[in-house]
Amino acid sequence: MDRRKFIKDSALASSLLFVPRFVKAFEAAPSTKLGYKRLVIVQLSGGNDGLNTIVPYNNDIYYNARPRLAITKDIIKLNDDLGFHPSLAPLRTLFDKGELSIINNVGYPNPVRSHFRSMDIWQTASDSDTYLQSGWLGRYLDAYGNKPYNAIEMDEQLSLAMKGERFNGIATNNYKMLYRTAKDPFFGNVLKHYNDQHLSEHNLGYLYQTMIEAKSSAKYIYETTKVKLSQEDYPQNQFAKQLKNVAQFINSGLDTKVFYTSLGGFDTHANQPNVQKRLLSQYAESISAFVRDLKRNETFDNTLILTFSEFGRRVKQNAANGTDHGAANNVFVIGKNLRKAGFYNKLASLSDLDNNGDLKYEIDFRAVYKTILRNWMNVSTEGIINSKQKLLGFV
Repeated sequence: MDRRKFIKDSALASSLLFVPRFVKAFEAAPSTKLGYKRLVIVQLSGGNDGLNTIVPYNNDIYYNARPRLAITKDIIKLNDDLGFHPSLAPLRTLFDKGELSIINNVGYPNPVRSHFRSMDIWQTASDSDTYLQSGWLGRYLDAYGNKPYNAIEMDEQLSLAMKGERFNGIATNNYKMLYRTAKDPFFGNVLKHYNDQHLSEHNLGYLYQTMIEAKSSAKYIYETTKVKLSQEDYPQNQFAKQLKNVAQFINSGLDTKVFYTSLGGFDTHANQPNVQKRLLSQYAESISAFVRDLKRNETFDNTLILTFSEFGRRVKQNAANGTDHGAANNVFVIGKNLRKAGFYNKLASLSDLDNNGDLKYEIDFRAVYKTILRNWMNVSTEGIINSKQKLLGFV
């Protein structure tokens, strides 16, 4: 086979990938090693404005800083000080049932206000001045994974968060298409050459092994999932489609412990009210349908949902009817039997801001990760989260 043509055609495998040959040893590990609990990540890309998500409706500083942007009508009051943006109405039931914990003022020291760098920091769990090539979930897979499909991202490309030093998750936004692609005759023709003597880890051996793993994983996901399709009505948007697929994976008993989803568009430098209203509505309606789906199939009790954004927004509005990049933000944790539901902590002071006019962070985001790994996934954080953050009490 022509080497140039092979490498060109093998782009078909690039979205499937996922594990080098030397990781095959993981397959001997028992599947129970990862436990039965599942984690669903929701990434709100672009920097969601936390102050207009959880609204300090009794705070004059908030209204003075945002004369055009502050939420003034239909606020869903959750206590005497804070309330939901009106678009988050579908989450009220979760809040009232003790199935939602809202952690305020989450961030990290010396915050970076670049989308790409800040997202890298959140995805790798690094310090702001440290650059890592593996993600925190990828390192979890390195330590406790045994199959490529133990972690699935609902996208065409794999995020850094899901890339380990030896073990990666799978990226697919359409598991049926993944299966059909893996069945393409090209794959069969290529794999006939897998045992050719000239192949080795120094040329194409790695790529061949990757394709073998991809094909096997695609078949497993498709064959396992098709027996339990969702009966729940979901909103008609791409984020809801991601969650519907995740629900089907979970309800089908797929041996996947981490699912990664995302909703983009939150970089609201201009025209924030309309944009955020639409996006928060998509988020809340889709999450509500997802939780109903899991409850219908009795899988909600063993599922934890974490929602984060790479940073919050500036307290003061800008001249374009929007907000600029900020720092600390709120994080949502949804699940059954949370140790501390409702508001985990108070909102940071609006009169004591950092030098850039942003909320000061109180809780390091890596403490959230460590708590989930230790108290929910029941694993050691050694080698996964290197910071010395103390565990929190939300789960």
